[in-house]
Amino acid sequence: MINIDAKNHVTGRSVYVDDMPEIKGTLYALPFDLPAAHARIKKINIDKAISSPGIIKILTCTDIPGENQIGGVIPDEPLFAEDEVHYCGQPAGIIIGESESECRQARRKITYEFDELPVITCPREAHGKGLLIIPPRTFRLGNSAEAWKDCEHVIEGTADINGQEHIYLETQGAYAWLKEDGSIYLASSTQAPTAVQFAVSRVLNVPMHKIEVDTVRLGGGFGGKEDQATPWAVMAALAAQHTQKPVKLILHRMDDVRMTGKRHPYSSDFKIGLSKDLKILAYEVTHYQNAGASADLSPAILERTLFHSTNAYFIPNVIATAYSCRTNLPPNTAFRGFGGPQGKCVIEAAIVKAAETIGVCPDEIQKANLVNDGDEFPYGQIMQDTEAVNSWNEAERNFALEEVKHRTDSFNMNNNRFKKGYAVQPICFGISFTNTMMNHARALVHIYKDGSVVVSTGAVEMGQGVNTKLLQVAANEFGISPSKVRIESANTLRIANTSPTAASSGADLNGKALKIACTNLKERLANVAVNSLGFTDVKFENDRVIDPASNKEILWEDLVIKTFQQRISLSEHAHYATPLINFDRTKEKGHPFAYHVYGTAIIEVTVDCLKGIYHFDSVKIVHDFGKSMNRDVDLGQVEGGLVQGIGWMTMEEVIYDEKGKLLTNALSTYKIPDIYSVPDEIVIEHLDSTGSDFAIYKSKAVGEPPFMYALGAYFAIRKAVKAFNPDAELSFNAPYTPEKVLMDLYRNHSQ
Repeated sequence: MINIDAKNHVTGRSVYVDDMPEIKGTLYALPFDLPAAHARIKKINIDKAISSPGIIKILTCTDIPGENQIGGVIPDEPLFAEDEVHYCGQPAGIIIGESESECRQARRKITYEFDELPVITCPREAHGKGLLIIPPRTFRLGNSAEAWKDCEHVIEGTADINGQEHIYLETQGAYAWLKEDGSIYLASSTQAPTAVQFAVSRVLNVPMHKIEVDTVRLGGGFGGKEDQATPWAVMAALAAQHTQKPVKLILHRMDDVRMTGKRHPYSSDFKIGLSKDLKILAYEVTHYQNAGASADLSPAILERTLFHSTNAYFIPNVIATAYSCRTNLPPNTAFRGFGGPQGKCVIEAAIVKAAETIGVCPDEIQKANLVNDGDEFPYGQIMQDTEAVNSWNEAERNFALEEVKHRTDSFNMNNNRFKKGYAVQPICFGISFTNTMMNHARALVHIYKDGSVVVSTGAVEMGQGVNTKLLQVAANEFGISPSKVRIESANTLRIANTSPTAASSGADLNGKALKIACTNLKERLANVAVNSLGFTDVKFENDRVIDPASNKEILWEDLVIKTFQQRISLSEHAHYATPLINFDRTKEKGHPFAYHVYGTAIIEVTVDCLKGIYHFDSVKIVHDFGKSMNRDVDLGQVEGGLVQGIGWMTMEEVIYDEKGKLLTNALSTYKIPDIYSVPDEIVIEHLDSTGSDFAIYKSKAVGEPPFMYALGAYFAIRKAVKAFNPDAELSFNAPYTPEKVLMDLYRNHSQ
């Protein structure tokens, strides 16, 4: 089945928040902020702005009827700044006017009086001053202090990893209006409708049942709309409450980039010890996470960094510590991989530095330490059904790794200006929300008396194809044509208390709930077939209900109407909670993941050593899809995640100045991959694996894991640089932009 949204997307019929038909009298809202990253507010002068043409109201913190607080994990984030601002872009209020352009004209007339305060942008500086979001956390396994004496090689180093801007096609936005009973309808571009509903309730001081949040689809999210869609939705709802009119708030791209958080930058120290036979005996790592000015989702992201600090490797002695550091930047937030890529990047850097020091290829160390069944990760989970070795062996064999090495060496011996590099990148990524409480979902299914079906879940479609997979589940379970099934929007009045569509778990959690609902309905229908029609066995297929033993059959529609006539419910609301998973944060041990996704990529790159530019010759992947229920959708996720990850590792550089002002604030200064950045060849093979019972139809989650393959892009470029300049002392500082490559090519260059 192709993605059910594909046709409407390419023909422009898909409706996003800003495409919704506007109600007569709709007003427009625009946030405003102080021109400072850290300052004590003395006065905000709005007199000229409020008297501007078309301006209806200007709201600040004094106009909030409830709490001025939107912090989801920790209550440390006001909707509007009060006495201080803590980052450039922190909203101080909103302007409400008859048009967006009039609001922009008015925003230019607002003046501020403030005293500037010291600005901190570096997480290590924040750590030194004790500015932490939460106390540090540490995962331990074995005894690394004792293990060092058994190590033949001990290597230490530092890795710095920058952030990443989401650049979703649809910017943040919401559209709110009041209904006749005073309740609020809110169309929001959010991955977390319940989080928006709760925050609106808190700020407006109205109960949650009077707030209807509806999300048809997102024009991309990547985690950037899990928590950070909330403030803009709350502002729209607040403006609608004050004006008693519909209010739309859609951020301009430059406001969106300037005012929202990114993927977390990390600065990390590592120490790794290996035996003579290249077994990693000990690993210690300390991560300094740049959280920004408030918590947002940083504590949970920090936790996943620790969970994935050893990637696909078994290391018997580990100490992994992480600090979430408060700086004067916009609150950094979820991004595909949720802290996992940063943790994995550091262990890969440690392996590469060890390999360079010892004089072996990094893939020799990688292969020697892949995780196997029975191995324990530092968070206590004992591994089962591992596919790390299988995926490596398949990639090594199918993509002729030895030939890649020989071809690379031969090319480099015969070329001076151009050098090739390669890297092998294994992955192991856990699937579940690491907060156990969030691993649940519900589904509401109605079968109408004409046999058509409507499905409501908490899953938010954001281009990843979750609606397509849910439609497949319903059609498959009922044995009916997909055209008979409709997937409804995510709506807080239909499905309450939802977890965000995140953590690659949308299809698993909501699909499992939907399967339960369909199973319960089938049992009712089957009972009617047995009791009224004399069936002895019941099978649902091809729009019919069949008794294989007697060859009796009835059309799906006829059985539905017969069930309806007997006053039997044709609606079902089902709940699913992932079994077995658990984690004890007092011990930092447990079984937090339902299953893991594995895979191996081989990446080849060519570097122009005169210019510092590079292009990727190929990326060849063996990926653990489990029993993929939709290969086309899953293939698109692997390709998209790979290219997005390559962008993060190579060209997407977020730069703030020392005053906390974002310099890469537009697509002219912040570069994302275009068609010319895509590898010349991308090959993706399906690993023959059994899947997991915790995945819907054993079809493993595919949203985040493929992003990690792109880590190899950095190390492939580094290998090419070292081929040109073997004596260069290279740091680990991602992204590896052409400017950095050029400098490294000629760092301490003797020729």
